[in-house]
Amino acid sequence: MAKWANKLQVSTSGYYDWLAMKPAREEKDKEEKNLVRKIFNEDNGYGPDRICGIIRERGGSMGREKCARHMADMGLSSIHNRRRQRCLTNSNKSRGDGFPNLLRKEMPIVPRFALSSDITYLRTGEGFEYLCIIKDIFTGEVIGRHSAPRMTKDLVINAFLSMQARYRLEKGCIFHSDRGSQYTSKAFKELLMTFGIRQSFSRVGMPGDNSWSESFFANMKKEIVHWSHYETREDVRAAVFEYIEVRYNGTRAQKRLGYLSPRKFFERLQIERLSEVA
Repeated sequence: MAKWANKLQVSTSGYYDWLAMKPAREEKDKEEKNLVRKIFNEDNGYGPDRICGIIRERGGSMGREKCARHMADMGLSSIHNRRRQRCLTNSNKSRGDGFPNLLRKEMPIVPRFALSSDITYLRTGEGFEYLCIIKDIFTGEVIGRHSAPRMTKDLVINAFLSMQARYRLEKGCIFHSDRGSQYTSKAFKELLMTFGIRQSFSRVGMPGDNSWSESFFANMKKEIVHWSHYETREDVRAAVFEYIEVRYNGTRAQKRLGYLSPRKFFERLQIERLSEVA
């Protein structure tokens, strides 16, 4: 043993100390791996960055490299890989002036001031189901949604009305979307004007202008759509309800929000606001 210690340029006593601590290290690794697996399974596919953030939020500590190593040892891999999404809405008739992007000048600094909306499709055994969501840009919370077998202006109108009935947004708020015909229809424009909501649009060919809704749909599809089969429209509607109301809004940690869920982040803001008033 002394010969190998000399060759490796370590002391004999140091080697025996390392050997004596090996069971404790293995036990610690086991506990850390159990914690990583538990958080990974909580939302079906967190990556090492988010897992580390959640551990820190809960009062613990773990480096990203160690977390990634534990995940590799256990065969855990984040499901958030890029996947191309085809565009659904047609903006050919909405070119030129008259479609301002208000968010390029006014970014939200408070909740419920600026909203992002988009439409996606969900495949079922009964055909496509189209989903429209409305998202609070500041908190990341999805506060409105509606789905239907057809992608008409009524899909967007019903999503907005369901949100407005629940939250009663103040006049002057910004509603941002792409230039799809559902959003540029006369009926929807008049609806927003009735409630005093200002309308904002992405630039033509610039999906990044509405990244808030785009990223939500990308995450949702990776987490509950791409690897699942929904036999009926009712099945996919139930899955979307559970994902948005329970998981995404309620428990899914976001790095941008300090590894809180959108609902917990909003609740914390409300508590801080009340304490400032008091």
